[in-house]
Amino acid sequence: MLKTTLTELLYTFCGLICFITVYFTLKDKKHQSKIPTSLFWGILGFIFVFSRIGDLWGNKSFRIPDLFIGYLVIGLAVLSAIKKVKIGSFNESTKEFKQKMSQKIGNKIFLPALALAIFTFAIAQVFTVQLGSLVALGLATLIATLWAILMTKGKPAEIADDGRRLLEMVGPVSMLPQLLAALGAVFAAAGVGDVVANGIKTIIPQGNILAGVIAYCVGMALFTAIMGNGFAAFAVITAGIGVPFVIAQGGNPAIVAALGLTAGFCGTLLTPMAANFNIVPTAILEIEDTKYGVIKYQAPVALTMLVIHIGIMYFWAF
Repeated sequence: MLKTTLTELLYTFCGLICFITVYFTLKDKKHQSKIPTSLFWGILGFIFVFSRIGDLWGNKSFRIPDLFIGYLVIGLAVLSAIKKVKIGSFNESTKEFKQKMSQKIGNKIFLPALALAIFTFAIAQVFTVQLGSLVALGLATLIATLWAILMTKGKPAEIADDGRRLLEMVGPVSMLPQLLAALGAVFAAAGVGDVVANGIKTIIPQGNILAGVIAYCVGMALFTAIMGNGFAAFAVITAGIGVPFVIAQGGNPAIVAALGLTAGFCGTLLTPMAANFNIVPTAILEIEDTKYGVIKYQAPVALTMLVIHIGIMYFWAF
């Protein structure tokens, strides 16, 4: 119960950021696409706050129908596809002020970010069952944010404004991880793993361990590249290839599963679908090649690591 309540509370905070974005967008007289942009963030905020608000108060009977939420998501996709979601104007600090604060704070600015990882791990370890990793991340984010305010002596209002700026810079792809995770669940429920297994049977010779390992690792990488999410691909490809063609032939399940998931992450490095890894950083850092700049540098490493995964799984799992 506590885990559910805190999770929904975190989603509510995410929705409030979207509503703040709507407010400032409507106030922005220079905005090029005020109404469609406000509509997009307003719909997304509504989904975050109200889709499961009954869970927050312990009343699961109060839920907005999933079909209605699905229509709203389609609306978000349409607004994004027609490119009507635009970035607004922001109140930014002067270059001189940034330089002054950079010299004053120095490398200590990275401490809140480091604290985010440390506190997430610590909270998850202490309250593994009660809270879960998502709640641990949310609580650690609040702690790191408070630390950053005390360190920089910033104003709470600046958190909302800068959070809105980052959200708008990332844009509609900020919702891609959630959609891809849902897509993975749909694929698994639809039996895509069985279809993949039946197709692989016609290619891989029966009893050929190396061919099974290659198919599993490459399949994980390719499916992850398509879906942009290694966890979504894991259920489908492990059920379709990993179990019948690797584990069933004597592979250690723990080793095969661990290496299979990280082999999928090699595909994460190769796809723009993994927006939170390959698109968001380029948008935040304002890199010129925002679509493929990071991927071009990651590709050689990803392909090399994929080959290494195949070798390690073949020699270590059997």
